[in-house]
Amino acid sequence: MAEAEGQGTLFGFDGQGELVPEGDPSTADGFAAALTPLERAARRATELRRILDRAAYQYYALDRPELTDAQFDRYLVELQGIERDYPELVTPNSYTQRIGGYVDRQFTPVTHARRMYSIDDAMDLGELDEWLARTTEALGGSDTRPVAFTCELKIDGLGVALTYRDGQLIRAATRGDGTTGEDVTANVLTIKDVPRTLAQAGLAHIVDGGLGQSVEVRGEVYMPKHSFVRLNEDADAAGQQPFANPRNAAAGSLRQKDPAVTAHRDLATFIYAVADEDPLDVTTQAEFLDWLRACGFSVNEHARRCLSAAEVHDYCARALAHREDLDYDIDGVVVKVDSLASQNALGATARAPRWSIAFKFPPEEKRTVLREIRIQVGRTGVLTPVAEFDPVVVAGSTIARATLHNIDEVRRRDVRVGDTIVVHKAGDVIPEVVGHVPELRPADSVDFEMPTVCPSCGSPVVREEGEVAYRCVSIDCPAQATERLLHWGSRGAMDIDGLGDEIVGRMVEQGLLSDVADYYDRLTVDQLAGVSTGRTYETMTKDHDAGDAIVVGRTIASKIMAQVEESKQRGLARVLFGLGIRHVGANVARLLALHFGTLEALMQASEEDIAEVDGIGPKIAASVREFFSIEKNVAVLERLREAGVVLEEERPDTSQPQTLAGMTFVLTGTLTGHTRNEAKAALQALGAKVSGSVSKKTSYVVAGEAAGSKLTKAEQLGVPVIDEAALDAVLAGDMSVLSA
Repeated sequence: MAEAEGQGTLFGFDGQGELVPEGDPSTADGFAAALTPLERAARRATELRRILDRAAYQYYALDRPELTDAQFDRYLVELQGIERDYPELVTPNSYTQRIGGYVDRQFTPVTHARRMYSIDDAMDLGELDEWLARTTEALGGSDTRPVAFTCELKIDGLGVALTYRDGQLIRAATRGDGTTGEDVTANVLTIKDVPRTLAQAGLAHIVDGGLGQSVEVRGEVYMPKHSFVRLNEDADAAGQQPFANPRNAAAGSLRQKDPAVTAHRDLATFIYAVADEDPLDVTTQAEFLDWLRACGFSVNEHARRCLSAAEVHDYCARALAHREDLDYDIDGVVVKVDSLASQNALGATARAPRWSIAFKFPPEEKRTVLREIRIQVGRTGVLTPVAEFDPVVVAGSTIARATLHNIDEVRRRDVRVGDTIVVHKAGDVIPEVVGHVPELRPADSVDFEMPTVCPSCGSPVVREEGEVAYRCVSIDCPAQATERLLHWGSRGAMDIDGLGDEIVGRMVEQGLLSDVADYYDRLTVDQLAGVSTGRTYETMTKDHDAGDAIVVGRTIASKIMAQVEESKQRGLARVLFGLGIRHVGANVARLLALHFGTLEALMQASEEDIAEVDGIGPKIAASVREFFSIEKNVAVLERLREAGVVLEEERPDTSQPQTLAGMTFVLTGTLTGHTRNEAKAALQALGAKVSGSVSKKTSYVVAGEAAGSKLTKAEQLGVPVIDEAALDAVLAGDMSVLSA
C-alpha cells in the first residue's frame, strides 16, 4: 500500500493487480471531472510510476513478482502514452526514462563499462512485424537488399556482466539499474561454466592478443529446470518457502552473502553480448557468438541468422513449440540486427536499444481438474475465491492453486468444482485459470456461490452497492489482524515507531496480538523482547551460535512500549483512522472527530447524522455505521477506553479569528521550526484548508527545504509560493506577507 503523491488517498492493488483508491473523500463521484485534462494526466502518471516502481522492486530486489509481465507492460505503455501526449509531465526518474533494476547495498557497487539496457517487448507478431519493417526501413533495406537479423532464445534468468583483463576474470556484476550493478564475483566464481581464463583461440581475436585489454561480456545466469525441482524439494522437506520459478531461484542464489550457498545451487550461464566490441575482430552478432564459443563461454546453441520476416516468424514458432523440451526456462525470442555497425548506427532510447526487440511468448496452457473453490480472506477483509486443482507443471514449476479474484470473475470464466479447467501462468509467473472445457463438465456440477459469513471469524459478509468485492468488516478477524495492526501503528495513525511487518507478523503468529487493543492491555515488554526479528546470526558470537534467531531485545522493546503508551494521547481522529474503517482516510477521520468531538457521540449518531457532516457522503456514512454495528468492534473500542486511550478530539478554538477561511494551503519540503502536522494544525485553526496536492485552486504553497515536485507544479500553474518565515508571520497574524 502506497500513498499517491498529491493527495491523501491510499492506493492498493486489487485482485487483478489494478491500482485502486481506498478510504478518502477525494474519490467521491464527480471529483475527477473537476480536474483539467493535464491534472488528470498528472495524477494518473504519478499512480503509474508508483505501480511500476513497486513492481520493479518486488521483481528485482525481492525476487517476488506481484504483477504479471503483461500487466507491467500494460502500465508501462499507458505511462509512455501519457508522457508522449504531455511532455511536460516527463520526470528524470520515470520508468520510461530509465532501466529497470535494483542495487542491493549489501554488495559493493560496480559501474558498468557501458550501460546495460532493457529490451523493448513485442507482445504479438503484429508488433514484431512493425519493428522489423521500421528497422529495415531505417537501415535502407529492401526485398532485394535484406537486413540480416540474429534470433536468440530469451533466457529467463538474471543479467550479469563479466569483466576480463589480460584474459583473466577480474569482476562479475549484476545488471542492477543498468549503470551500476552489484559485485557478485565471489558467487560467480562458483558457477562451473564461467571461464576464469579466456581460451587462446578467443584471445587471438582481441587487439594485441588481449594483452592490456579489458573486455566486458554480458549474459544471463539461470537455474536449470531439474536443479530448480530439486531445490524446491529440499526446501519443502526443510519446511522452507519454495521459490516461485527458476528465474527467482537463480536471482536469489546469485545474490547470496555466502558464496558457499551459491555453489550448492547449480547455476549456469549463457553469454550473448559485449559492452564494447571495438577490441574484438568481429563485425556481426553471429561472428561475436562464435568468438564467445572460442573463448570458452557457454553460448546458446539455438541462435540463428535470419534474412526475412518469414524466417524470424518460423524461428519464433519453433522456439515456442519446443520450449518444454529445454532444461531451462525461456519466455520469448530476442531479435537483433546482425550487423554491429548497424546496431551502433541505430543507437538506443533512454532505456532500450533500437536494434533489438523481445518477442514475448503467450502463456503456456495445461488442463487439470478443479477440486475445490476455497475462500481466502485478505488483509483488508476482501473474500477472494481461490481455485484448488490437481497439480500440474506449467512454465517450469508445479502449480495447484490460482486466485479467481472475485465472484464476477468466477462467473465470467464459468468454472465449477469438478470441471476440467485450462490453466496458465500469466507472464509465466502468476498462475491463472483461463476457463473450463465444456465437453468435460460433470452433469451434476453447480454454480459457485459466495459465503454469507466470513470463514475466518464467522462475522457477516457485506457487499456494498456498486462493488464486486465481498468483505468481512470485523475488527478482530484473524485473517486481517497483521495488516490492521500495522496500520494502527503507522505514522498517519498512532505513530508507533518500530512496528514493522516482520515483528508484527510474528507476534500475530505467536498469539501475542490479535486486535489493536492488545497493544495496550496484553502486550508486555518481556513478550516483545523475545520476538524474533526474522534474521539470524551469520557467525558465532560470545552469546549466540551461527543461525540463532535475532530477537527484538529488551532495550528496543522498552522503547517501542514507551511509544505505545505515548500513543494513547493521539486523539480521536488518529484512532478513527487507525481503526481502518472502510472509506475512512485521515481527512475523513479528522472531519468526523471535529464534528462529533467524542467517540461516544459518533457511535450514537445515525447514518443520516453522519452523512450531514460537510465532506462526508452517504457511502462513507454507511460504512461508519456498519463498523459500529458489529459487537466485536465495539468490544475492542471499549477495551481501548479502559486502557486509557483518548477517544476525544480537541476542537479548535472558535474564538480565534478565522483569518484564513476560504484559503487552501499546500505544504512541501522540510520545515525547520514546525513538524508538518503542527503547521497543518496551525493553519486549520485559522480556518484554512490544507491539501496534499497543488492545483489552480491552491491559494499558497509553503515551501520548506528540499521542496520537490509540488513546488515545481506550483511554479508551472502560477500558484504563489511562500517560505517558512512568511508562514510564521501568517500564523502570528501578519497577513501582509500574503499580498506582498
